Order: sequence, then C-alpha cells, then structure tokens
Amino acid sequence: MENIIPYETLKELVIKKLYDANVHHDEAEIVADVLIHANLRGVDSHGVLRVEHYMKRIKEAGLNIRSNPKLEKTSNSTAVYHGDHGFGHVISKKSMDYAIQMAKDNGVGVVVAKNSSHCGALSYFVKQAIDQRLIGIAMTHIEACVVPFGAAEPYFGTNPMAFGFPAKTEIPVILDFATSNVAFGKVLNAKEYGKQIPSDWGIDEDGNPTTDPGKVAYLSPFGGAKGYGLAMVVEIFSGLLSGSAFGPQIPKMFADYKKMLDIGHFFMAIDPAKFTMAETFLDNMDLMIRQIHSLVPAKGFTKVLVPGEIEAMQEEKRKNEGIPLPNSVWEYLNSNTLIK
Repeated sequence: MENIIPYETLKELVIKKLYDANVHHDEAEIVADVLIHANLRGVDSHGVLRVEHYMKRIKEAGLNIRSNPKLEKTSNSTAVYHGDHGFGHVISKKSMDYAIQMAKDNGVGVVVAKNSSHCGALSYFVKQAIDQRLIGIAMTHIEACVVPFGAAEPYFGTNPMAFGFPAKTEIPVILDFATSNVAFGKVLNAKEYGKQIPSDWGIDEDGNPTTDPGKVAYLSPFGGAKGYGLAMVVEIFSGLLSGSAFGPQIPKMFADYKKMLDIGHFFMAIDPAKFTMAETFLDNMDLMIRQIHSLVPAKGFTKVLVPGEIEAMQEEKRKNEGIPLPNSVWEYLNSNTLIK
C-alpha cells in the first residue's frame, strides 16, 4: 500500500526526523530539500526513502553531523571543498554555490569535494546553476557494485553524472543518469514495494540475472563497454581528482555503517555569456527544444521530449497532487523512532 502526501508535509516530517537526530536545522533543511526534489521529479529511489539509512549512519558514527568543512581555493576558477564527512547533500550544495560564484567572476568554476557521503540526486545541483542561467555539470561515485564490461566482479559504483542547460522560456534541459543500467536505489525501491525487476537490472551472487530485487548483488553497466568507460571517467573526476577513496577502497554504503564513506564529487559551472551572447544562447536553447518537439514522433510516441522533461512534468503533477510513499516509509517518518 502507499500514501499520497503533500510535499510540504513530507518535507517537514523529514526535517523533524533529522532534527530529532541532532542534525543542525539549516543542514536538515538542505537535506530535506534535496530528498523532496528527487521525490517530486519521480526519482523516488533517491528521495525520503533514504532517511532511515542516514539515521543509521548517524547512530553508528559513519556520518559526521558536527562537521567542520573548509573551502580551499586553488585558483580563480578552481577549489577543493573538504567536507569533514558531513552530509553529502550539504557539501554538494555549497560546492556548487562556490562553482557558480567563480563562473560568474571568471567564466568557469570547478569544485571537487572530498571527505563526503551520499549526496542524493545530482539534478538538484545542476539546477542550482540553471537557476543562475549557467550550465551545470555534476558527478559522483560510490562503492563498487557494478560489474565492468568483461569482468566477473564489481569495481565501480553506479557513478552518475548530470548536465543542466538553461533556456529562456522552455523547460531547461537536465540530463541525469547512472552509468549502471539502473541506480541501485531503483532496486531498493522495487524491494520496498515488493515488485519484480527486469532481468537486465542486476545479477545475483552467482553472476546470474535475477528479477528478484532482494537477490541483486551487483549491477551491470548500461551500453556494455560504453557505460563501463563512462563509469571510469566519473571515478577519475570524483575520486582520483579529489583525492578520495575509489573503487573497492570505498566502504560499503549499506554494510560498513561505522566507517565514513570518504567519497568525492565533481561540480562545474559555466557562464555561456563568456563564450557567446547570453540572450542568443538562451534563444537558441529555446529554438532547439521547439525544433525537437516539432519532430515527427516514432510509432508508439505522441511527442518527442528533451532530457528532463518527463521529470519536470512529474514535478508539476506531484506538487499539485502529492507524493506517493510506501506505507512502511510513511509510518517510519511519522514515528518517534529513529532506527527501526
């Protein structure tokens, strides 16, 4: 069963739960905002479903709620954000804020974050740039759970990347995807709802495809060698460039609760006005989107959409109608219990 909850109500419940765990209120606001953003856009695997996991990490000291982060500027357009193992959502938001400021001043801003943790949906952070009429790029990595093309054991994580492009009047283009066939959160979400999954989402401990989300041990890269190659790119930008743990050195997110994840993120903001006329860029984005919309749709489709458009429509719908939640998640958020 599921409940339909107004997003404002859901956000307040998440903030209260975090506040009850002694998370600073300003940080709880950011974490809740990032999680609700994911739910509104239909990416429930990265939404409030994750709250209990964060509570367990806090309890087991695998997440520092009294972090003392530090920004280290390394040039006019680059910086390293030392997160001190705090909430990845907060670290990521502040890192992109710095990248945006540098982009406004110098055309481009790049911030790598280190000593961080799970940060939620990357679309949130590229939208920060879009809201300032800038281009945003974000990448992150996580524990080894994806089998590289040609390998029989995992090395990279789901390693998502996101790109955001502003438009003048049209819906902005946001491309946010994992380099695995699906994000592990989607497997968790299917398990929460008791649903079967497609057989190409993951494999069991013996390396066999499975439709049971409870038996998924590892995931596969999308597009074979291409997805595997992009996973390596993300690992280099997020892990190696930031000096973070990488590959099998990263603790297991859902097992090593007493260990800090020690992961990194990559954020980049680009000011189109430093390369072309800002209004011309935005006008051409609108033109491109409209031209794509006007293409003759293939059989079975009613309209050709641009990346992020489905999520934007879902966001509008859920803002008006509410967010669907599994009964177990709704009951947990309403309870006085931090850990089940």
